[in-house]
Amino acid sequence: MQSNLNAAQQYKGRYDIMQNDKGQLLIIIDYHESAPYMPRLVHDGGTKALLYRNRDCAMTIDELQLEAAKALAAAEEVLIAEIQEDDVAREYKVPVRHVKSLAALTK
Repeated sequence: MQSNLNAAQQYKGRYDIMQNDKGQLLIIIDYHESAPYMPRLVHDGGTKALLYRNRDCAMTIDELQLEAAKALAAAEEVLIAEIQEDDVAREYKVPVRHVKSLAALTK
């Protein structure tokens, strides 16, 4: 049986993550042609997260710094900004889904 992540187009593009003084998180990623539809960010408290942008597009966020992983573990929502040619092309809020294990989702 194929998992949703394997069925989706996967990106391992660059990203930046920032936190403001209110604790809100912003994740900056490269622009994607397809529009987000019911996006969600899945995180298990570790150094990796999965951003499901839509049914056909998912992105792995690897190598989170310890501070970023802790902030993400406490977040209920993040703001995603998609950048195209140094401009914000699209931004949207994404709920964070906390799970016990990302590895169990991708089996």
